[in-house]
Amino acid sequence: MTDALSDRALRGLAITAVLLSLVGSLTGCAGGAPVSATVSGSAGGDELRPAAPLEYYQMLQRMTGAQLARERQMLAALPGTPLNNLRMAMLLGHPRAQQDLPKALALLDGVLKSSDPAAVALQPLARLLADACSERLRLDTQLDKQGQQLKESQRRVVELQEKIDSLAEIERSLPQRPRQTRPAAGAAER
Repeated sequence: MTDALSDRALRGLAITAVLLSLVGSLTGCAGGAPVSATVSGSAGGDELRPAAPLEYYQMLQRMTGAQLARERQMLAALPGTPLNNLRMAMLLGHPRAQQDLPKALALLDGVLKSSDPAAVALQPLARLLADACSERLRLDTQLDKQGQQLKESQRRVVELQEKIDSLAEIERSLPQRPRQTRPAAGAAER
């Protein structure tokens, strides 16, 4: 009982440590200088700070489908800064928006490969989003494959049922054979 409790406590501490390190790297506490430059042409003129993309994602969660479509049009008209590319990737991967995961991955890849200081500050979040998009693409592909297998299985079941039904119909259409009676055991001896 104590071992299970200590295992749970250790797991909880490990998870907390990982989350704190992720938050620390996103907020600039991991040794990097905080970026306070303003992004030119960004939506709403947000400062480029590590929390800005997370706040943007929370804002996306509160938007309706029509608002998400307008946001996508607005982001498409803005220059392709690292922050705008990250925002567009978030929007392209959003469940309630029109999804385009390959394009989102391409935008995130551009942020990950960039040596621009604004991109470097966003790279941990971009890596996390790219990993999530890759996994969703893999799962979507697997789901499509399983859907095709299910359709093929259902088609095969229908074919086999039709064969069984036609064999049963043939069996019903055959004339009945008269039953042969066996001679009694005593009658065969005479």
